[in-house]
Amino acid sequence: MKHPLELLAPAKNLECGMAAIDHGADAVYIGAQRFGARAAAGNSVADIVQLCGYAHRYGARVYVTVNTIVYDEELADTRSLLLQLAEAKVDAILVQDMAVRAMAADVGLAIHASTQTDNRTAQKVAWLASQGFSRVVLARELSVEEVAAIHREVPGVELEVFVHGALCVSYSGLCYASQHCFGRSANRGECAQFCRMKFNLLDADGRVVERQRYLLSLKDMNQLDNLERLAQAGATSFKIEGRLKDVGYVKNVTAAYSERLNQIVRRHPDLYERASRGTVTYSFRPDLNKTFNRGYTTYFANGRQQAIASFDTPKAMGEFVGTVKELRAMSFNVSGTASFANGDGLCFINDRKELEGFRVNRVEGNRLFPQRMPSGLRPGLRLYRNNDQELERLLSKPSAERHIKVHLSLKATADGFALRMDDVEVTVALEHQTAQKSQRDNIVRQLTKLGGTPYESDDVEMAPDFNYFLPSSVLADMRRRAVSLKMQQSDTLRLPAPPSAASVAEPALPLYTPSYLHNVANSEARDFYRRQGIDTAPAFELAEPAEALIMQCRHCLRYALGFCVKHGGRRPTWREPLSLELGDGRRFRLEFDCSHCQMNIYTHA
Repeated sequence: MKHPLELLAPAKNLECGMAAIDHGADAVYIGAQRFGARAAAGNSVADIVQLCGYAHRYGARVYVTVNTIVYDEELADTRSLLLQLAEAKVDAILVQDMAVRAMAADVGLAIHASTQTDNRTAQKVAWLASQGFSRVVLARELSVEEVAAIHREVPGVELEVFVHGALCVSYSGLCYASQHCFGRSANRGECAQFCRMKFNLLDADGRVVERQRYLLSLKDMNQLDNLERLAQAGATSFKIEGRLKDVGYVKNVTAAYSERLNQIVRRHPDLYERASRGTVTYSFRPDLNKTFNRGYTTYFANGRQQAIASFDTPKAMGEFVGTVKELRAMSFNVSGTASFANGDGLCFINDRKELEGFRVNRVEGNRLFPQRMPSGLRPGLRLYRNNDQELERLLSKPSAERHIKVHLSLKATADGFALRMDDVEVTVALEHQTAQKSQRDNIVRQLTKLGGTPYESDDVEMAPDFNYFLPSSVLADMRRRAVSLKMQQSDTLRLPAPPSAASVAEPALPLYTPSYLHNVANSEARDFYRRQGIDTAPAFELAEPAEALIMQCRHCLRYALGFCVKHGGRRPTWREPLSLELGDGRRFRLEFDCSHCQMNIYTHA
C-alpha cells in the first residue's frame, strides 16, 4: 500500500481555504466562530460548509480547530458547535480539552490531538490513541529521528508534523506567560506574543549579561529540504503554520511545498502518493524567501543547532538582496544580482542592532530612490526585501488552476446515447442518424470543453464503428449534465474516514508536575482525569499559583550564547540563577534542566 502524503495548509477564512486547495493543499485547517487557538481567525459554519464542498471535489479534507480549553459555562455552546460541524461534514476536529474529545466522539466526529496537548513522546501518543484520537499533531521541537522512533512504537497512529511558519518558543499548551503578564490565555487563543518582546538577561547579582534583545524570539521554521526524511520517518501530514496569514502567503507557501511533495512522489511512485486528487498549474514561481519570514531554521529536525533564534528583531526580514554600496543624498546603489520594483519594502539591521525598514519610490537599475532616506543606512550593510511588489502583484490575481483528469466515454444505447464521466452517466433519447463524415473531432472538442470546472480531459472513448451525428447543442447539454452530477456527487459524498488508530493497550497517562499543566478548565475534563486516577489542579487560567512554571522550552539561552559545557561551550562567567527582565522591570527566573536538555521559565519569586 502506498503511503499518502498530505499537505495541510492554514485558512484564515474561506478565501484562504479555497486558495490553499487551488494551490495544491491536500487538506486545510480552519477555525470556527469560537474555541479555536487563534481567537482572531474565526469563521461562520456556513463558510465552513462551503469550504468542505469545494475541498471534497478534489478529495481534500477540512479540519476545524476546536482546540482551546473550555470553561463550564461554555460546554453547552461547544456541544452545539460540534453538532453543526458534524452536519457540515468536516473531516475531523483538532482538540485539546478532553471534555471536547468526549462530545466530539458522541456526535461522530473524527478527532485529532492538537499540538496543544503536548505530544513529544511515544507514551503520550499511545495514550491519546487509546482515547480515540486517530491522529496526533507532534510537538514542533522533535527531531526527524524522534518522529521515526514514535512511529516505530505506535505505527497505527497518523502523525502530523509542522514543516513551515512561526515557532512558539514554549512547548505548545504549556505556555502561560501571556496569561500571567496580560490576562490573555494562549490556551484560549489569545496569545499576546510574550516571546516576541525585548528582555534584559540578568545574572544572580543583577549584572546585565545581554541588554534589550529579543532573547525568546525564534526564526521561522522551514523543513522544505527535510520533507522526504519526515515521510520516511512515518509522518502522514505536513502542516504549514499561519492561520493569521493573508492569502498571498497561503498561495506561495502552499505551492512551494506542494511542488516538493510532487517531486518526492515522482521519485518514489511505488512508495508514496498525494492524499488528494488533481494537478495544479501556476502562473508564478513559488519562492519561500519572498514571503513573510523572520529568517529560516530547521529548528531541531537535525538535532540541536545554533542560530535558531533572531535576537535582533521579531519582525520579517525576507530575502537577502545584496549589500549597500554607495550613498548619495537621496539614493543609493546595491551590490548584487537582485532586480527591484517600485514599491518594494526593504530593511536592514542598523548599528543599534534594530531592524530599520523603508519603501522604494523609484528604481534605476541597481540604484534605488527611497521615499525617505533611512537614517541608519551605511555602505556595507546587508539589505533584505520583506515585501516583493512583483510577487504581490502576481498573487493578487488568480494564480493557479487545479484540475482532475476524468475519463469520458460515449456510446449508443437502444433509444439514444450515453455519456459516462468516470462513474457518473447521463443519457439522451435521440434518433440514431448515421453521419456522412466522421464526427469524432467535433465530439471530442465539444465534450472536452471543461473550462470553469474542476475537471479536464483530452479525449473521448468511442467504439471503432461509432459513426453517428449528434448536434453540438446535444453534446454540450450532455457534458453540462455530466459535470453537474459529478459536482453533486463530490458535494454530497463524505470522504472515507482516515484509518482509525490501531488498537493499543491503554498506557498510563504521563503525569505532569505541577498538575495545572493538564489544563483542566471544566468539570467534565476534571472527571475524565479522575477516572484515569489523576487528581488535577485547576487550569492556570482559573487559579494562578504564587510562583509558577510558565514556559518549557527546548530553546536554551546557555546554548545559544555559547555557554553550554555539555555541548562543547565555554564555562559560564555569571552566577546563576539567571533572569529575564521586561522593560517594565518584571523578572522571570530561568532554570536549566540539563537532564532533559530544556530551559524552564518561572514567574519571579
